[in-house]
Amino acid sequence: MTTAPSSPPTAEPPLIGVSAVVLRDARGRVLTVRKRGTARFMLPGGKHEPGESPEQTAVRECSEEVGVHLDPVQLRRLGRFRAAAANEAGHEVEAVVFEHPSVADPVVAAEIDELRWLDPSATPLPDDLAPLLAQRVLPAL
Repeated sequence: MTTAPSSPPTAEPPLIGVSAVVLRDARGRVLTVRKRGTARFMLPGGKHEPGESPEQTAVRECSEEVGVHLDPVQLRRLGRFRAAAANEAGHEVEAVVFEHPSVADPVVAAEIDELRWLDPSATPLPDDLAPLLAQRVLPAL
């Protein structure tokens, strides 16, 4: 009896853990950011530092990236989502995503090059959104 050769198991792509925050303006638009040297827009947020909770990461990253100070008590967990990483080829990102009530005017800070408000109901959506935002978060909103 002959058996077909088995294919080698496929390795899972490296996983990057992050927190991200949905911030809306008075018109319901969602704040997106483009990091320096990249082409895709995503939610404010970033990688966890050792010992940080997802909430602590969200608060720290929003302060660093867009100069807004979030109240951790007002963070509402939208979900945990996984998608291809926008800026690190061959990696996936797993994000704990929060919503937070609107805050004072965000500004470009740290590694952020550009802010853009996005109408989540726009069709078509811009083609320069990070996969996590376009494929997972916006449908969840």
